[in-house]
Amino acid sequence: MEPPFKTTAAALCLLGLIWCGGARAADQVTICYNYDCAVHATVTFTDSQMKHIKELFRGLPDAAAERAAIGRAIGLFETFAGEQTPTYRDKGGDENDDGVDGRMDCIDHAHNSTAYLRLLERDGYLRFHRVLDPVERAPWLVNVHWAALIEETASKREYVVDSWFFDNGHPAVIFDLDDWKRGARPHA
Repeated sequence: MEPPFKTTAAALCLLGLIWCGGARAADQVTICYNYDCAVHATVTFTDSQMKHIKELFRGLPDAAAERAAIGRAIGLFETFAGEQTPTYRDKGGDENDDGVDGRMDCIDHAHNSTAYLRLLERDGYLRFHRVLDPVERAPWLVNVHWAALIEETASKREYVVDSWFFDNGHPAVIFDLDDWKRGARPHA
């Protein structure tokens, strides 16, 4: 049997780790890249990075402002993840980064954006929206496309959060789900 002081010391050490930041690993998400989520990586966001994200959501007056902040936050999360993974090499669409380590197709983007959104939701940054599972469209039964999905809690309207169109770190575009399903794309 262990002496009581060893058990107490171990418990105090564990509490110290939690208190002093060992638990900050909670600001981790698993992302994926190299098309179809072929490679998975865990990225950790620092206190400073999360503070920067939190500032985007401070004092927002309504759901529209929160959607704009969500788009910017997704871009920042991508930038921060790109500091830890080769995803900084990702180019908008699929044509400009074919074969590059760190490339992302819409499946990767939908997965990663959903992971970032769930982190925002968990940490209480989202006041006007809730995160749903990713959604797909197939406007012509070819070119299937996936994106993250949120719902405005008051109106129950659904919006797509799509970061696939632009290079790593660019804010995600947000479309009304019905418009997106009809093939909406960002203006050039």
